[in-house]
Amino acid sequence: MALDAICLSAAVAELRAAVGGGKIDKIYQPGGQDVVLAVRGPAGNVRVLLSANPSHPRLHLTTLDRENPDKPPMFCMLLRKHLTGARILEIEQPYMERIVTLRLEALDELGDRVSRSLVLEAMGRRANLILLDGEGRIMECIRRVDGDLTTGRQVLPGLFYRMPEPRFGVPPLLERELRFRGETGDLASAVEKLWDEVGKKGGKPVMLLREGKPADFSFLPILQYGLETELREYASFGALLDDFYETRERQERTRQRGEDLVRAVKNARDRTARKLENQRRELEATKDRERLRQLGDILTTNLHTLEKGRSTVRLQDYYDPECREVEIMVDPLLTPQQNAARYYKEYNKAKNAESALTRQIERGESDLAYLESVLENLTLAEGERDLQEIRQELTDTGYLRRATKAAKREKRVTGKPMEFRTDSGLRVSVGKNNSQNDQLTMKLASKWDWWFHTQKIHGSHVILWTGGAEPDELSVAQAASLAAWFSQGREAGKVPVDFTPVKYVKKPAGAKPGMVVYTTYQTRMAPPDETLAKRLRTK
Repeated sequence: MALDAICLSAAVAELRAAVGGGKIDKIYQPGGQDVVLAVRGPAGNVRVLLSANPSHPRLHLTTLDRENPDKPPMFCMLLRKHLTGARILEIEQPYMERIVTLRLEALDELGDRVSRSLVLEAMGRRANLILLDGEGRIMECIRRVDGDLTTGRQVLPGLFYRMPEPRFGVPPLLERELRFRGETGDLASAVEKLWDEVGKKGGKPVMLLREGKPADFSFLPILQYGLETELREYASFGALLDDFYETRERQERTRQRGEDLVRAVKNARDRTARKLENQRRELEATKDRERLRQLGDILTTNLHTLEKGRSTVRLQDYYDPECREVEIMVDPLLTPQQNAARYYKEYNKAKNAESALTRQIERGESDLAYLESVLENLTLAEGERDLQEIRQELTDTGYLRRATKAAKREKRVTGKPMEFRTDSGLRVSVGKNNSQNDQLTMKLASKWDWWFHTQKIHGSHVILWTGGAEPDELSVAQAASLAAWFSQGREAGKVPVDFTPVKYVKKPAGAKPGMVVYTTYQTRMAPPDETLAKRLRTK
């Protein structure tokens, strides 16, 4: 769902209370179209997200940690130059418009006080974030528009800022809800009343969930769907919007930044799967090799009756319980002895092929399992650092080409696993990729810490740090639930999770990253619980 004007007004009301009169300390641009302001205001130190992402533009308080690029984009550098230290004087939103303006007082290069404005146009594919000077002239914008095809409006540095044409419209969800609640009069009047109520009293942040998954959100309880939709209230619109968009944004960032990785891994996986299928067919064909030896025996027994120059011969098959005749294909250019030797040669070839194919299939199945695990790891990547670590791993294992000499000199990236704390106070670490899984299990964890992993499906290595003591039942249950959530089984009701002290987990020689074997383990059915994972996470 797109953020409608009334929901935006509720988020703006929260913003005014938290940052009105506050000072902008720091500015970040974690994504190409997202800007985060660190503000010291009436509510203390808070962060404000201004997103001009066409898929989900919005503005609200945020508590999510977003990974920032090593080198800030030019737009971020410009904002830092003009707005660091600026005071937020006013936050404005025109009636029923998805446009918010932050009126600011900043200092210029000479130390004089100057007016600046930061305008967020949260209007779908036309979303934009624009910096204005004191005269209303555009200094820079995230998305330059050299003449909109439908409106002719230009958004370019040096031009005076011109507001988009007003487009009053009732959001479809709200229109249906008003009709459902018996509103038969003028919808515009009903919407105006809601706008005033939200402005005076604030809205009620409500998430709509279907089958436990976020489907929509609103500023009032949505009753039209009945019992098929669960309503979850939040303490603030900032928390609601963080929760609603977090997974979508992470998947989108991963998809955009990791498209080359996903494509490379999927191609390698598909190639390996095709090769495995061919090898299995070849292996199945070798199961008939015993008949080749039998035909060679029959030819050898009847050498004295055979003549060169024939393409087939009919001989008694003494391997048949009824000793019926069998027709045997022979090469007319070969002698009877050579034809018999040819069948023995084919038999030995098939026998050797079975052994070789069995080994190749085992390696292929291991490769396929590894590539599937990498695809699962890509869904857990939370930023460029995680993706870079997976790139390094794929290069080390030969699935990606070695980089250029200049790139080779770059320092290797070492990411950190996700950290959690159970309700009993025990620390839990969860690897986000195979390199982190190996590091956690084989190097960092002690032999008395406990290791968790989903049974027979790909997932993260989970370490419950026990300090050598016996862990309590609640911590074991929560660690198992984390293992279930960070696995391919996260959509299931319950997932079998194996767990054991780390001392029983071994890495075979030559095994690919993340691959281990283990003994003396227990298994429990654990529910994948996203809410629990969010609540227990510390960093």
